[in-house]
Amino acid sequence: MDKAICILPLVPVREKPSDKSQMINQLLFGDLVQVRERNKDWVLMETIHDNYPGWVDEKQLAFLSAAFFERMEKEEAVFLSEKFVDAHDKNGDSLSLIMGNRLPAFEKNVFFMGDTDYSLPKNVRLLRGKQKQDVVIETAKRYLGSPYLWGGRSYFGNDCSGFTQIVYRMCGYNLLRDSSQQAEQGVIISFIEEAKIADLAFFENEEGCIMHVGILLNNHQIIHSSGQVRIDAIDHEGIFNENLKKYTHKLRFIRRIIA
Repeated sequence: MDKAICILPLVPVREKPSDKSQMINQLLFGDLVQVRERNKDWVLMETIHDNYPGWVDEKQLAFLSAAFFERMEKEEAVFLSEKFVDAHDKNGDSLSLIMGNRLPAFEKNVFFMGDTDYSLPKNVRLLRGKQKQDVVIETAKRYLGSPYLWGGRSYFGNDCSGFTQIVYRMCGYNLLRDSSQQAEQGVIISFIEEAKIADLAFFENEEGCIMHVGILLNNHQIIHSSGQVRIDAIDHEGIFNENLKKYTHKLRFIRRIIA
């Protein structure tokens, strides 16, 4: 099957092969995909990092040689941790990038896309390899104020699991896409009093199904995407919104991703 890479800072992934179809996910620059099917200008693909399917406009991807794909799979991923950055090629043409974009074949402040080398500004903030819990929290806080967007996983908009996924991905850990899937990962923590920073807290609806996730700042505060990425109080019952003066999410359990 064909392998490809996202060549734009942010690309919508659709439920069906149409621009009018619901966005169910997003690709970020540097994301690797495997193409399953074609329909005119659309491809049904799965993301390599979480096997999540969806339809993407073929023009927003570049197909890769087997050798380059293998190189990217093996290399340690490098992610941009600045909200916005312009990279430049040797002709001075710019490529706009956003936080969470992966930099292919990165070395000495230069990365490669297609047939072009791009240079980053000096001292740009990057993340490479597995990070500790404090870096997860620092990264999560950089998304504060980002609006809620169904299917989103970027600074311009994210849903709850898209937010937790991109933060952890930038810090070297692959979470699955949906909150119900993430709820199966890591080690379960029985009581919130035993929670540590960067643990994931999961919340259930009236039917008992997992429907929300956030990142614990400590055992009494959480950062999560609800309306926007925000910090709220949490206890053994759930999330308490000070503005609304009520509990908004019922706590089900906690999972630890970083031991």
